[in-house]
Amino acid sequence: LRYADGEEAKDILQLGFLKVFDYIHQYKGEGSFEGWMRRVFVSVATRQLAKKKLSFTSIGLTDHDLAGEAPDAIAKMSETEIHALIRKLPDGYRAVFNLHVIEGYSHEEIAGLLNIQPATSRTQLLKARRMLQDLICKHHCNTVTV
Repeated sequence: LRYADGEEAKDILQLGFLKVFDYIHQYKGEGSFEGWMRRVFVSVATRQLAKKKLSFTSIGLTDHDLAGEAPDAIAKMSETEIHALIRKLPDGYRAVFNLHVIEGYSHEEIAGLLNIQPATSRTQLLKARRMLQDLICKHHCNTVTV
């Protein structure tokens, strides 16, 4: 669900399990099985995204200075709320954000996975963070009672 929505997410899940079963013989017992599975699923998801020809466009964002507010705003949010805001990011932003921030891939690795330039990955991450900051601010401002 971090990489796709609805039916597309279900398709990725099914393809991921098929790949796990097809390549289970390649798991050598080194490291966690969960980690190995995660890499398989991320690989399937990124291949699907690459086929989709993600649009890496710029969208207008409002500048919010959350430097003082961000830790407090985020601390008051549940994991579900944070994931819901991440899912609101456009596909390209969300893919790069998830791969870099959550999965820990480098921009060079992301570029290879999504068939883009490393500079595009860096730019999309900056834009994704800015948009997420904007979404957090809007969420925080709408849920704070005065």
